[in-house]
Amino acid sequence: MSDDPDAPSTRPAVLARLQGSGGVISFAMFFGSFAWSFVFVSLPFYIQAISTVDEAATLRWTGWIVGITSLVSVLTNPLWGRLAGRGNPKICYVLVEALQGVGFFGLAIARTLLELFVARLVLGVMGASSTFAFMLAGRASDPAEVRRQVALVQTAMMVGGVIGPLAGAVAAVRFGFRASFVIGGLVLLGCAGFVAWAVSLPAGPEPTRLDPRRLRVMDVVTAAAIVLAGSVHLFFLAPVLPQVLPGLGVVDSDMVEVGGVVIFASSAAAALGGFAAPRVARLASERRLVALLLAASSLLLAALGMLGSVWTYTAVRFLQVLCIAPVFPLVVARIAQYAGGDAIGIVNSARIGASFVGPVVATSILASSSPAAVYLVLAAGGLACVPLLGLPGPEDRARGARLPPDRP
Repeated sequence: MSDDPDAPSTRPAVLARLQGSGGVISFAMFFGSFAWSFVFVSLPFYIQAISTVDEAATLRWTGWIVGITSLVSVLTNPLWGRLAGRGNPKICYVLVEALQGVGFFGLAIARTLLELFVARLVLGVMGASSTFAFMLAGRASDPAEVRRQVALVQTAMMVGGVIGPLAGAVAAVRFGFRASFVIGGLVLLGCAGFVAWAVSLPAGPEPTRLDPRRLRVMDVVTAAAIVLAGSVHLFFLAPVLPQVLPGLGVVDSDMVEVGGVVIFASSAAAALGGFAAPRVARLASERRLVALLLAASSLLLAALGMLGSVWTYTAVRFLQVLCIAPVFPLVVARIAQYAGGDAIGIVNSARIGASFVGPVVATSILASSSPAAVYLVLAAGGLACVPLLGLPGPEDRARGARLPPDRP
């Protein structure tokens, strides 16, 4: 298929309209996220089912098996981002999604904890398709449009995450863990095929930024730190649910399905929060708003340790995720109009890295302490990032560059 956007096409008109608004990519990101969350919700329980070691060792294995994919992706994702920036993001997306689909089949044939760990590690090498979508979203010249595009991609991913856990939990209970992995792999292969057929993107270089010298290393480091701490608040919970739910009154026979409900509520809040990011940005300055959201999420996270009912716990978790979800699109939009693909890839790698840091830190603390200690440590990390928002950013230097020469 030709990648020339002016070439004749047999695609239906609705696809052409979706493509013009970024809808095809968002649609594919929805199903890609659905597949990952479909499998992810049952993964900790599958680890417990095949484990032959004691409970403490199983818990540590769970953290590493769940988190290793994200750790490796942090290392390989910038390379994929550089490749996409120099070549064709569509080709990179299709390749990565197809390889991930095959990787899910590897999960299905794993029979030991070590084999499962290796399969998850290999999945990490295959990179993250979200980087390509965020790079494209950052090409808009209007900051409001950047926020809208980033929020659209994130919302699509989060909505996929809303539906995936419930469907995945039911599939794992009804058909078995390995069958659910195969289903997830087939969905990813379908996403790759759909994008290969429906999307036509030029392979040209990214547009020139507004004086890229205004974006400094510290700007990227600050954004990455805030995204890392905020995303840890999103991603830490699933691996520790088998240990948290009994303390909330959930019996063993109901844990998988109740766990699916808790993750469903978290994902729903993340989708709503991401979708609302462009709108809440109108209420206050982005810097002040992000600081407020970080603080609110941290306080609600600390409050989880004082709850004894699973339904109250789910409600507070919903509010906490609703607060933290807008942080990523707001932070990315703050730097994206001044950044190239490498900088956006680094910030997205921080988001991906949180999928490793969150599970490993949470399971490591829980192995020797209580869930309340987990919540307090992660809440402290969020609060520690609030002062970073007081540092000057690229928008401050851009405003200063527009001042008349006789003004300070």
